[in-house]
Amino acid sequence: MITVDEQQKLFLNIARILNKKVTAYAVGGTAMMFLGIKDSTLDIDLVFENEKDKDTFKDAIKSFGYREIDTIKVYGTRRNHPEMLKLNDERFDLFVVNVIDFVFSENMQKRAESIHQFGENLILKIADPHDIILMKCATDRLKDKDDARKIIDLGKIKWELLVEEAKKQIELGKDKAVFELGCFLEELKNKMNVKIPQEILDELFEIVKNHNFGK
Repeated sequence: MITVDEQQKLFLNIARILNKKVTAYAVGGTAMMFLGIKDSTLDIDLVFENEKDKDTFKDAIKSFGYREIDTIKVYGTRRNHPEMLKLNDERFDLFVVNVIDFVFSENMQKRAESIHQFGENLILKIADPHDIILMKCATDRLKDKDDARKIIDLGKIKWELLVEEAKKQIELGKDKAVFELGCFLEELKNKMNVKIPQEILDELFEIVKNHNFGK
């Protein structure tokens, strides 16, 4: 578990030893901390635009003692899982563009309007709350549904934006994304009593019904 202050200090320390400028998108609990929605997280989730930036960042945190760990226990055999590195109770999950069955799309990148720079070389762009939900759906780990509920309970979700991004994911070749989002939101509504419009669930599953997956 890492707190807001601890996370800030960690990013500053990483920035000091990076040998080139690196940009990453903060998603998950990390993004929620920057947005003031939660005050600690179990893991630090980052999405990079390319392998080179990810490897540069990974080499930097390895110099602090972080070591790669097996992803199977957290993500099973799912595709596009992250590289995971851990030190004591702190863990980094490092993705490159693809996050399980989703793509961190150009639209998601554009919506990441909040930007934090650490030192000379580390720039973090903070995912929009809508896209945090989509990434929570993609990873679907312990606590992800609780985090999604916290975001939704703020009452600022534009549901059609989620539907439009789900359609975009299909265009990007991620057929499973819209189905995964529908199931994720349905479970939030039915098992956790989260207020999600039924018409949004109906629309998502209508998209699934009408799309010729795999063809």
